Amino acid sequence: MKLLKVILGVFLVCSMFAFISKGDKAPQKVTDAFVKKFPNVKKVKWEKENATEWEAEFKINKVEYSANFMEDGTWKETEHEIDEKEIPQTVKTALTKGFPSYEIEEAEISETKEGTVYEFEIEKGESEMEVAIDVNGTIVKQEVKKDDEE
Repeated sequence: MKLLKVILGVFLVCSMFAFISKGDKAPQKVTDAFVKKFPNVKKVKWEKENATEWEAEFKINKVEYSANFMEDGTWKETEHEIDEKEIPQTVKTALTKGFPSYEIEEAEISETKEGTVYEFEIEKGESEMEVAIDVNGTIVKQEVKKDDEE
């Protein structure tokens, strides 16, 4: 019984170490691409986003950012939260016209090679949506948020 406890303890410690260390070391191509895009950022937390993509979390001027890179170092997206007062009027008008009575729960700016979009999590009663609007006020994405996505 004592040996079983020792074996289980060792297994548990090894499993925890594997879990903790997994995902925190991005490939060299990814870290090189990050440094090239954000040369002044010193502190970065890396996470494996999916099978082919890495996400960096960092701060610039006390604002929290995230940036995604493919394993080959290709930059995909950078985003950060913004206050409502930072939303351009054309975007705000499109949001209020397209989704009357919805309240903004979260607002972000997302930058990609294709351009900049404003992403919102909005809700009205029990209904929650994710909406993306480009700088011209065009709604480019809208989807109902499912309960398991929270």
